[in-house]
Amino acid sequence: MKLFDIDARIMACVKIDDKRMLDTETGEVVDLEAIEALEMERDTKLENIGCWYKQLLAEADAIKAEKNAMAEREKVRRNKAESLKGFLGRYLDGKKFETAKVAMSFRKSEAVEFDAAYMADVPVEFLKLREPELDKTAVKKAIKAGEEIPGCALVTRQNLTIK
Repeated sequence: MKLFDIDARIMACVKIDDKRMLDTETGEVVDLEAIEALEMERDTKLENIGCWYKQLLAEADAIKAEKNAMAEREKVRRNKAESLKGFLGRYLDGKKFETAKVAMSFRKSEAVEFDAAYMADVPVEFLKLREPELDKTAVKKAIKAGEEIPGCALVTRQNLTIK
């Protein structure tokens, strides 16, 4: 029997005397022990629902803790992978390596390196004007075009790719 059904049956009863009640919906005379049994069943159901609620919260907390533990494990694995990539990059020193299971190669990229001590010497057209910040794309184009920008140099790097 559902909780609201139990409440409806109890509410529908009117006390006749100390030992009996009348069910106004069915016209049935119910003894007080039956009403007490309904109240006990109601209390049991309420207790069970309360315990279920606590169990769901405990499971949610356990899932959250596991999620955080998994995120930490992911972070550790990613950091270790990056460390290994750096090691391989230094060890291979620009040389390709390939087997049936793994292929490692390098691709060239260019990046503008900038010494912040020269910020005041950089022409305004190469600055992004939020906070003083070097527009490395413009500096790169300018250096490639033969301009000299104080504190800036175009450096060729090797980037490891693992497939």
